[in-house]
Amino acid sequence: MSPTTAEYVRDLTGDLVAALVELRRELHRHPELGFGEHRSTARVAAFLEAAGIETRLLSPTGLVAEIGPQGEGRVLLRADLDALPLQERSREPFSSEVPGISHACGHDVHTAIAAGAARVLKELHDDGLLTRGVRVLFQPAEEVQPGGARHVMDQGVLDGVARAFSLHCDPRLDVGRVGLKEGAITASSDTLRVTLSSLGGHTSRPHLTGDIVFALGQVITQTGAVLNRRLDPRHGTSITWGAVHAGNAANVIPEEGVVYGTLRCLDSAVWEIAGPLAAQAITQIVAPYEVDCDVEHVVGLPPVVNGEDETVILREAARAALGLEAAVPTEQSLGGEDFAWFLTRVPGAMARLGTREPGGVTYDLHRGDARFSEAAIPVGVRFLAMAALAG
Repeated sequence: MSPTTAEYVRDLTGDLVAALVELRRELHRHPELGFGEHRSTARVAAFLEAAGIETRLLSPTGLVAEIGPQGEGRVLLRADLDALPLQERSREPFSSEVPGISHACGHDVHTAIAAGAARVLKELHDDGLLTRGVRVLFQPAEEVQPGGARHVMDQGVLDGVARAFSLHCDPRLDVGRVGLKEGAITASSDTLRVTLSSLGGHTSRPHLTGDIVFALGQVITQTGAVLNRRLDPRHGTSITWGAVHAGNAANVIPEEGVVYGTLRCLDSAVWEIAGPLAAQAITQIVAPYEVDCDVEHVVGLPPVVNGEDETVILREAARAALGLEAAVPTEQSLGGEDFAWFLTRVPGAMARLGTREPGGVTYDLHRGDARFSEAAIPVGVRFLAMAALAG
């Protein structure tokens, strides 16, 4: 990756900035949930085909773009299309126009960046500067466990692919910075649904029935404690409950109650045993309370494990595209990412792209007020393009 190539990539990206910001804002105004990204898929396809890029639609949503030489040894660049079932509160002038749905995880930014990288790589190919084929994937349903990645893998998106790269917005990093980590960079993510039932009854006589609410409380407070004593603490496991529903009156013990949560592990080996262990523990926790218990454990996805060589490629791409100080260390997150499924088949790596305005507010992902600086879009395009050239 010569300085001349990096400068050319920068110039090509600069010519696209206005169009990419427009694309991002259009996607942001019209967010769509997993496997329903029909408008988003069509818009991205039109944006790419206008530049003469070959595309292939996936089923039911999503698409791939093929650039450069055909055959084996292709580099995959992956972006995700879907939004979250979350009301936007950012007050951006281009806020979501769809009630209860928003791009609070930055997937609209990912998509604009990948589309921009595809356009840049097409120019490089036309100029004879792209020596390997690149496939750019716009994947549906990243937020739907076990993830749209497995769905599109069945449609051949990894055929002929030698390496895979992706990035994810990080609102804790300033624009211009890229967070990298060799090895596991995310955690596994499973879901648990615990349903308890009994005859119900009067709150004055809890001894005559199974006390659903009390038993749910034991599940919520004790399950994590059991796992902390049954699993090696050096490998990190977290169970967090996100929703609980039971009853509607102060003096009635309900007949049924349910609690939903996520189970996350930093280590792949622990992930394989943590779910069944949690289900066993929950059954034992509620056994004294004479309630019927049903535990639904949905296997989600493994950790994203960045390859050593691929992490080096991303580090060099960041330095070439953005400067010697651009690549910074990052920590493993307990968040889940279905890009992990691709890395069970081919080597690759995921980077964290800074989206915070320097000196500005630090937001968090999956929050209604989340904001992502659009200055990160050309940064991400240059970074991904250089990664594809080096991959």
